[in-house]
Amino acid sequence: MAVKIRLRRMGNRNRPFFRVVAAESSKPLGGKFIEELGYYNPLTNPAEIKLNLDRINYWISVGAKPSDTIKNL
Repeated sequence: MAVKIRLRRMGNRNRPFFRVVAAESSKPLGGKFIEELGYYNPLTNPAEIKLNLDRINYWISVGAKPSDTIKNL
């Protein structure tokens, strides 16, 4: 089981809202995930980011790979 920490797009058309999730790499981007780790709202000024760093560090310690976007956040 290869786990990735990535964004899951939600919201309406032209109003994106993203959840940071831990999911198996074989699952589709909008599909089933293991755990929600935070959220990212790019529409607010400044962009609103809330991350549960304890859980993110746990998932990285057990072998999860963060996506490039998550690394930048």
